Amino acid sequence: MLIYAALSSHGFGHGSRTASVLTELAALRPDWRLVVSSGLPASFLKLAFGSVPFEHRPCQWDVGVVQADALGSDEPGTLAALEVLDRELPGRLAKEAAWLTAQAEPALVLADVPPAAAQLARGLALPLVWLASFGWDAIYAPMGGPFLERAERCRELYAQGDLLLHCPLSLPMDWGVPSVAIGITSSRPRFDPAELAQRLGLPRDRERCVLVSFGGLGKAYDPALLRRWPDHILIGPDRALEGEANGRVLLPGLRPIDLMPLCSRLITKAGYSSFCEAFSQGVGIHLVRRSGFAEAPVLERDLQRHGENRIIDPAAFERGDWELDQPLRPPTHGPLPLDGARAAAQALLHLAEARSAVPINALERV
Repeated sequence: MLIYAALSSHGFGHGSRTASVLTELAALRPDWRLVVSSGLPASFLKLAFGSVPFEHRPCQWDVGVVQADALGSDEPGTLAALEVLDRELPGRLAKEAAWLTAQAEPALVLADVPPAAAQLARGLALPLVWLASFGWDAIYAPMGGPFLERAERCRELYAQGDLLLHCPLSLPMDWGVPSVAIGITSSRPRFDPAELAQRLGLPRDRERCVLVSFGGLGKAYDPALLRRWPDHILIGPDRALEGEANGRVLLPGLRPIDLMPLCSRLITKAGYSSFCEAFSQGVGIHLVRRSGFAEAPVLERDLQRHGENRIIDPAAFERGDWELDQPLRPPTHGPLPLDGARAAAQALLHLAEARSAVPINALERV
């Protein structure tokens, strides 16, 4: 069985989520072939999948929302990028369809969550599973104007799926598709915490250690702000942290989740996969508010419902007012189930085995 995962290039969170699910699927069926089709960097995908073997087919499936950094959105830039995608996507679809046809083996398309995956799956009569906490219809519609037509087209394509693996922390996904509600989707730390603490010179007191991570795009800030928190060790991907006595740089080959067993708090933006990883490791979240992206207020709401938190305005973050000396606010609701990646893998397994006799047809029209 070939599992063809079409991943959004919008951000690393989509890749992290799918990697957590496919890692669980590989444990259940190590003989299955995993193919990742995405414009995400190969280096990131290799880090996300670790020792799990997969094939990478570089392909940009969608645009999402163009961002200058982790907190800002660029609507004119997004429209321009979507127009380029409109011209280039048909050729990419034809190329991927031809490749899948040439494999001549049963296949299933898993999409997180580019709408065009529906065109590929329907053209080849393949089962299609969405893995999602939102669709681009819910992001584009509030942007109004020329985005409204694109939102409607996204909804039409999402409605063509066979199954929705409905992640938590989600926006409405009223696509009329059968769905399975799952819990937190997160990978697991891969390294011995004591060894990592020794390599990074971290104290034994987890409360003193804080991750600062804003995803793939990152967020610029003055590392001198760390001097406001001399009792804390702050760890992040920014190389400038090396210049501060209480700064540590995330070592090559490590993901933020690998350090979470050693940290009590995470300073970050609103991001599905970052939240899932922090929830899974019992890490409190200092959320720097983000505007102009419909998912952000939903994630902020659900963070306050399900995770220990502090909410920080961007201006306060820029000043270094990170509130590390303040107690975390407890969640107003209970924790979310932590078995989402395994539940999603089992749902994929059942559907794939039920549809394994379905052949790949020659592409007539994409």
